Amino acid sequence: MYKHILLPYDYSDCSVNALKQAIAFAKSLGADLTLMHVVHPFHLHVQAGATARVLLDKIENEHDAEAIEGARARLAGVESDVKATGIACRSVTLVGEYPYLDIIAQAETSGCDVIMMGSHGRRGLEGLLLGSETVKVLTHTKIPVLVVR
Repeated sequence: MYKHILLPYDYSDCSVNALKQAIAFAKSLGADLTLMHVVHPFHLHVQAGATARVLLDKIENEHDAEAIEGARARLAGVESDVKATGIACRSVTLVGEYPYLDIIAQAETSGCDVIMMGSHGRRGLEGLLLGSETVKVLTHTKIPVLVVR
C-alpha cells in the first residue's frame, strides 16, 4: 500500500509518539521513512536604517546555519535509532518560514505517498489562535495524511 512515509519531527511529546507509530506502521508495510525538521528562520527586528542590511543578513544567516547544524545532529540520532529497527530511513533538515509548505514540498520531492504527523489535540480558541501545522498540511496537500494522537 504505502511505500514511503514522511514524518515531520519537532521533538515534542506528540512528535515522539508519532515516531513510535510511524516505526510500527513502516515495519508492517515494509515502507521507508523520511524524517524532517523545519527550523524557523531567525529575524532581527531593528529600526529601519539603524543597522546595515549586510550586517543583519550576516547575523541572521549565521544563526540559521548554527540552528541547522544543531538540528541535523539531533535528527541524525533519531535517524540512527530508526535504522536500528531495520527500517530504511533518511532525514532532512531545512530552514522555512511556513513549515506546512515545506512539509508538503518535501513529501512531493521525496516521492512520499503518505505524510504521518502528530497532533497536539488543541481545540476551541486555543487551537484557533495557535494554529496547527497538521491542519494546514491536511488542507493544502493532495497526499494522504495520517494524524496520530
